[in-house]
Amino acid sequence: MHLASEDTGVEKVAAPSVLATHHGLVRPLVAEDLERVAALFLTKFRRRRRHLLDRAIAETAEYMRKIYLDPARQPGESNALVQINPQGDLGGFLGVLKARYELNGTELNAAIIGPLMADTGTDHGSAGPQLLRAVHQGEFDLHLTDSANRVSLAFARPLKYQLLPVHCLGWTRIFRPAAVASAVVRGKWPGLSRFVFDPCAKAFDPFTRKRFEPSVQHASSHRVHREPMDAAQFAERLPTLMSDYALRPRWQDGELPRLLALAAEKRADGPLHFGGTYDEAGKMLGCYAFYGQAGGIANLLQIQASGSHWGATLDGLVADTWNMGCAGIIGQAQSRFMPQLFSYKNVFFRYAGGTMVRSRIPEVTEAVRSGDIFIGGLMGDRWTRLSSDDFGR
Repeated sequence: MHLASEDTGVEKVAAPSVLATHHGLVRPLVAEDLERVAALFLTKFRRRRRHLLDRAIAETAEYMRKIYLDPARQPGESNALVQINPQGDLGGFLGVLKARYELNGTELNAAIIGPLMADTGTDHGSAGPQLLRAVHQGEFDLHLTDSANRVSLAFARPLKYQLLPVHCLGWTRIFRPAAVASAVVRGKWPGLSRFVFDPCAKAFDPFTRKRFEPSVQHASSHRVHREPMDAAQFAERLPTLMSDYALRPRWQDGELPRLLALAAEKRADGPLHFGGTYDEAGKMLGCYAFYGQAGGIANLLQIQASGSHWGATLDGLVADTWNMGCAGIIGQAQSRFMPQLFSYKNVFFRYAGGTMVRSRIPEVTEAVRSGDIFIGGLMGDRWTRLSSDDFGR
């Protein structure tokens, strides 16, 4: 199928490597930029004590090199962009990862947009719009993000991004309420949580076990069972569950195993685990990947199921995190399993970050409008260490 574009009759060409205006220039990220970009990132998104700053900059810069400049993943120039002001200083940065989608057999280039930041000391409000205009003039057929903050949402509205309201929600299933509170405090004040809140949580939570312990909600029969799997098995089986999406990823040449290996480097929520649900004949009904460890709050990376088996797959995820000793689980909402989430007790919803898509191709915008797109998780940037990890400790 040939996908029509609003630019019918005009040959698509790649954007120039450097785009200059009187506000400065935008160009691809290079290795020499990494330390300045890392320092700006830490200033905007992390609080770091001065004696840890140098170590944090070095670690952040090295991680950015891996995901934005690694030639094994992104041949040629980086897709991430920097804005340099007229004085030659770094004005802003836009993290961009290249991905592939397919729609009815046609391959599409996608830009996954991550951190967008400007240095308010050197920029006067032009860096953000200039960086977004530059990425929109590139070779990409669609642009997407699943982690836009409210400032980025304001930038994106005039640029005709489609907002996916359900995917903007995060959900939390609480197992041990006091332990959840302790885990949140631990992220900010580790010592205080360990000596004050953890003992209180251990004393309080046994009294709430009956109210918060999960029960099987959706499995159609006792013959549905769950099994652990490894990253290689997950990479092999996940694509088989995506066939009912019109707009879905096209991973090639070991891309998905490589992506999972990078995702496994994230540290904030514990190791990465994989599991699946199966029927009595051994046919896989769904699979999931989550970060988790005993006493912490598990963080769902990806869940996918076939047909009507979302409920059983969600049951398997909840059971695995409960048995691991997690205090609760958080995840990104998807329209396809919202009915199952609604049927659980002790599930809470919140705004977690803007999920948006932009494309000039009518068939793409229609697929997005109808919710027929696989997005979030591995097709986003929340799997990166930039989304949560505390660098330099």
